[in-house]
Formats: sequence, structure tokens, C-alpha cells
Amino acid sequence: MTLVSTNTSPRIAVGSRLAGFRLPATVALSLAIVAIVIAWSLAPGLFTSHNPAVGIPAQKLLGPSAGHWFGTDQLGRDLYTRVVYGSASSVKSALIAVVIGAVAGGLIGLLAGFFGGRVDTVLARLVDVLLAVPKFLLAVIVVTAIGFDTTNAAIATGISSVAVFARVMRSEVIKTRQATFIEASFLSGGSRWHILWRHVLPNASRSVLPLAVLQFGDSILVIASLAFLGYGDPPPASDWGLLISIGKDYLKWPWLVYAPAFITIATVLSVNRISRWLRKID
Repeated sequence: MTLVSTNTSPRIAVGSRLAGFRLPATVALSLAIVAIVIAWSLAPGLFTSHNPAVGIPAQKLLGPSAGHWFGTDQLGRDLYTRVVYGSASSVKSALIAVVIGAVAGGLIGLLAGFFGGRVDTVLARLVDVLLAVPKFLLAVIVVTAIGFDTTNAAIATGISSVAVFARVMRSEVIKTRQATFIEASFLSGGSRWHILWRHVLPNASRSVLPLAVLQFGDSILVIASLAFLGYGDPPPASDWGLLISIGKDYLKWPWLVYAPAFITIATVLSVNRISRWLRKID
């Protein structure tokens, strides 16, 4: 009789897991692009030596070259430098928008899904009102009411995304509330608030992470659109949307539009790809 050992070495088990985990090439590329943009926003001075607000008039409207990767603008400023420094505003604004949407929307969905009844009815009607107004139009209305500024544009974008987070959180809370361990916690004498914060919230919020990543990319696009329309910081700010708006007046020099537009599109698509990957592995 041959004995077969069923014991598996922990190192072998971990090795097999790592071998089975393969990062898709598109996800790796997306992570690299997002990492570069975040690095730009944190320490722009490490990636360029030019001043984003000061140019050399004799070097205005130069095409892309080794000295000026994205060319220069109508004032002789290095466009690559302005894109790099503009990433700080875009990333910060998108983070503000996501935090506002996730906190406010998550709280609304959490309370509506857990308590149900009249609380659910009232909060659901509030969410329906927000969903009835197109997201971008709602952002324009809010930023017009509170003032033209990139931070205000971020707040407006966050308010416009509250309904999306509320809907997702509410559906997840309803599913979690029907789980067996929640019923067991009720039967063991747990209070509603204890169960809500200790059991329901951690389990229901798992689906919010991919949504938050997706909304981060969407917020960059909305904030850039608001800046393009003039609802953000005025020149000499270098927000990506503002750079595109200024560049459209110089159609003979297309790199003024192509460079910031390409960076914006690449960032948004990369964030969307990461969000889809997170939903898949979840």
C-alpha cells in the first residue's frame, strides 16, 4: 500500500497562487500610465525644469522636438511642462469629487438599504431627483451657483455622482442584509447600529471600490469639460481642459490640442480599464 501525503508546503501553495495570477498587459500598461500621472501631480518639478507660467516669446509655437516634447504654446511656454503641472489640479479635483460622491452617496445608500420603509422611500426619491438631471448639466448648475473655480468644479462633479454611489450601495446593502450571518447577528442580540457598521458596511462596500476607480476617471473628464467651458481656474492655470480650450484657437498648430487631449484620454481610458479589472477579480 502506497501512502500519499496530503500535506502541501505553504511555499508551494503561495507559489502556485502567484503563478496563477497573471496581470493582463493592458492592465499593466494602464497602471503604468496612471502611476506616471500621479507622480506628475505629486512632484512635477522632478519631470521638467521649465516654468509652466513663464515662456520665451522667441520660441513661441514651436513643434514637438527633443527640447520641447509637446512643443510650445503661443507665449513660448513649454507645453509638456504645462501638462505635467496641470495633472496636479486634475488628480486633486478628481479625488475631491470621488470622496464627496462616495461618502455622501454611500451614506444615503447604506441607510436606505438597511432601514427600508419610509427611510428608503424618502432617500430613494432624493436619488431619483438627482438621476433625473443629466450629470454634466447638474455639475454646471452647481458650479454656477457656488462660483467658477477648479475646486468648486470638483465639488459640483462630486455632487453629480452622489446618486450613482447611492444606487450601488443600496443594492449591495439589501443583498447583504438578507445574508445568514446578519440574521444570526440579530438573533444573538446585536443592535441595529452595531450590525450596520460592523457587518453590513464592510461587506456592502466591496463593490464601491471599482465604482470609485471608474468615477475617478469620469471625474477627470467632467472637470476637464468644465474647465474647457471656462468654469475652472482662469489662465495662467494649466488645467487639461483649459489647455485644450486655449489650443482650439490655434488650429494651425494642432499639438496645442492634441497633447493635453491625448493625456486626458489616455488617463481616463487607463482608469476605466483598471476599474473593469477590479470588478473581474472581485
